[in-house]
Amino acid sequence: MADGNRPRFHGADGEHGTGPDDIRRVIVSATADGILAVDAHGRILFCNPAAEELFDRPADELVGREFGFPLVVGETTIDLMLPDRGVRVVEMRVTTALLEADTLHVAALRDITRRRQAQRELEAALERQNVIVAVAAHQLHNPLAAIGVLVDTLRDRRAVLPEQARADAVNRIAERTAHLQALVRKLLTAARIDASALPDVPEDIPVLPFLIERLGDVTEEAETVRLSCPPDLVARVDRLAFSEMLTNCLENAIAHGRPPIVTRAVALDHRWLEVSVCDHGDGVPADFVPRLFERFSRGPGTERTSDGAGLGLWVARGLARANGGDVSYEPAPHGGACFRLRLRRAPGG
Repeated sequence: MADGNRPRFHGADGEHGTGPDDIRRVIVSATADGILAVDAHGRILFCNPAAEELFDRPADELVGREFGFPLVVGETTIDLMLPDRGVRVVEMRVTTALLEADTLHVAALRDITRRRQAQRELEAALERQNVIVAVAAHQLHNPLAAIGVLVDTLRDRRAVLPEQARADAVNRIAERTAHLQALVRKLLTAARIDASALPDVPEDIPVLPFLIERLGDVTEEAETVRLSCPPDLVARVDRLAFSEMLTNCLENAIAHGRPPIVTRAVALDHRWLEVSVCDHGDGVPADFVPRLFERFSRGPGTERTSDGAGLGLWVARGLARANGGDVSYEPAPHGGACFRLRLRRAPGG
């Protein structure tokens, strides 16, 4: 900018000067949240109250110190380090004025921390959504293709199928359909967890009859499950969430462990109870344990031996935490994996 086009300021007495009143006039005319006046050497000459709040420091700590950021005309984004070691993301717009013979930089600062965080969360949500769509497409393709082949076989009037073969085909269709229903259920629950739209209707649920009911969700595999539960134990939890948590833990044990599957419910104290699901398989490899509850995480070798999408344990933990509890893993004493679901007890239950 040519000197003739730069703003010039005068002191209150009519003489040319660079006093505080001149600098304040520059700042009062600005419109951003926080304003700093910085000299040609990078020292802060003045700041407004919004800048004090932005830096989380009083004016007497800011004035006279080095600003510490390049003062280039235009807009840029900087990270402000706060006294408590926190960070604020700030959008900075710099203009340069000529205050008599001295260069004066005016930095207009606007806190965009929340906007940047919201942008990152949106990007992460879109990425998760893309992954969910890709996983769903991959996981749905093979079962749907198998069902299509079986249906075509059953509908082919030219094919003469023995009664047993026809019954086997119908059973396989039923199995594939159940698998698809379970996968869709997990995907919908994952979407609700992401949207923080989980059910929140806790009720008092007697645990023993509830465990018995849930065995119906694992169909013929129920005969491999052994139950142990005090008859008077009562949980305080959302019923649908409890069902999903327990079903996912049982399905995981059946898919990746070996029978018998031992499901035991115990009271930990007057506030908490625990439902454990333990199998007699090979357990979880030590190097995979840190990833066990991650979304879409599948153990080594399971990609070829299991139809799962790697959502069950992640969903179980998300639901448990939404209900004030948690799910954890530990190796079973006899070998195998043990998943422990901690929930609130109902008062007096």
